[in-house]
Amino acid sequence: MTATGTATIRVRLFARYAELVGRAEAAVSVSLPATVGDVVRRLRDEVPAARALPERPLAAVNLRQVKLDARVEDGDEVALLPPIAGG
Repeated sequence: MTATGTATIRVRLFARYAELVGRAEAAVSVSLPATVGDVVRRLRDEVPAARALPERPLAAVNLRQVKLDARVEDGDEVALLPPIAGG
């Protein structure tokens, strides 16, 4: 069974992404069924500064790293994670 309707997704931005966007959190609404990629696109539409984010950021849904085609549901948390460098 496919869910239909609207979902509110909490988006968390970390490190450089939070700096670029000017905030660490946002909430976006998407039509279901929806993917992480849909959430990223909606964030870019609703928050102009989010257009500075890369087209394909690393993402996690509810603390699990996922690809942009992963499904989201109402109440999910999507984290956008900048690449980590270190040595």
